[in-house]
Amino acid sequence: MQIRRRSPHQAKKDYPIVAPNTEPRHILEKIVWHKEREVAQMRVELSFSELKNLIRTVSPAKDFLLALQQSSSYPSLIAEVKKASPSKGVIRADFDPVSIARAYERAGATCLSVLTDRAFFQGSFDNLLLIRSSVSLPLLCKEFIIEPYQIYFARAAQADAVLLIVAILSDRDLQDFLDLIHRLGMTALVEVHTNAELERALSLSNLRLLGINNRNLEDFTVDLETTEQLIQQQREQIESKKITVVSESGLFERTDLERVAQAGARAVLIGESLVKQPDIEHAVSKILNEEKMTVPQYVNQLKPA
Repeated sequence: MQIRRRSPHQAKKDYPIVAPNTEPRHILEKIVWHKEREVAQMRVELSFSELKNLIRTVSPAKDFLLALQQSSSYPSLIAEVKKASPSKGVIRADFDPVSIARAYERAGATCLSVLTDRAFFQGSFDNLLLIRSSVSLPLLCKEFIIEPYQIYFARAAQADAVLLIVAILSDRDLQDFLDLIHRLGMTALVEVHTNAELERALSLSNLRLLGINNRNLEDFTVDLETTEQLIQQQREQIESKKITVVSESGLFERTDLERVAQAGARAVLIGESLVKQPDIEHAVSKILNEEKMTVPQYVNQLKPA
């Protein structure tokens, strides 16, 4: 998949540029085009230099990756604070990000993911800040990152980790953004959906945390075989580079967690199936506290001494 851009200045970054009246081919391209306009407006409201100065005032980032590796839960849980999605609409009408985050923390989630996209997921950076002031768990900024400005903005909002989606970024931007995230003391969760995207991710220098999204971002179909197949196809490289794998999307039952964990995922990212439950804390406890699994040998070797 190659995501086209509308902004002419992106041409130098190896993105094909479309004519002004061109229609997006799918929802992911539509989101990226909207994000271009959104980031331009953010720069008007807060300059890059002001943003960089603001970062100096925030506390250092928590170690998102280490938390996943050291968690006693297997697989460890990244629980997502998510109100809506383009495919499902509003998932939880009585959405209270702080109470959801606190329920996740009480029930034993290792880390949290916070949707910050407003236009398509009804999230916000305000939610990220509110949650940061209310829980102690490491936080992932779940955003469609297309510019360095957004990475700085995520750190200013006290995110500890940032999502990079391989499908929407060039190889050059992927490496530059990954390096920037590490320089700012954060963790990069690099997300793929196909073997071609995985090969691109594995070519990155210093890749530490890999997300395998079981959801096709073009048509939003979900298949857990995606995690199984991609790990199987690239197991040798994943093992040799000591990369921690997160399986994302389509996880509803403990059996789903067991399935992707046996394939080699050390962690899972779950949003919809938890946030829509009447009793979120009970739902998390149930999915985490059923019969413990045997950790695959190579996954166990990733855990720090």
